Amino acid sequence: MPDRRLLQLLALIAGLNFLHILDHLFRGDFHWPIDEQSVGFLIVVTIIFGGMGWGTRLYRTGLVGPRFWVIVGMLGLGLGWLSHFSPTTDQPVSAIYEAYPAPWAGALAVGCLFLLMSAVMGATAYAGSLWMRSSSSR
Repeated sequence: MPDRRLLQLLALIAGLNFLHILDHLFRGDFHWPIDEQSVGFLIVVTIIFGGMGWGTRLYRTGLVGPRFWVIVGMLGLGLGWLSHFSPTTDQPVSAIYEAYPAPWAGALAVGCLFLLMSAVMGATAYAGSLWMRSSSSR
């Protein structure tokens, strides 16, 4: 039976990720007509939301367990770090903040990113505790 709290954390992550995707749109990461950068952006968004949706379905039916979400969470943390916190990124937190003319809007975008990463970290840790609990009860 799927854990209700883990499903709630996954829903929170999906909502925060949606807001972060909006931030990317507002900052011009999607171009029309579609170019190479837009294709990459669309591929990443599709993989993230498609993977979360597919994974949630598999989790609800019992085909995957908490270990799956630990792996997905670690991949998500890695993607977030590479995309916004690594020294080589072209979209560091400062660039996100400075992309908005109003300081409150930049702070909102950065806050959403930090909430998203915190939620992914929390859900990964929670899934890890569920995984350890289920492993020790065998």
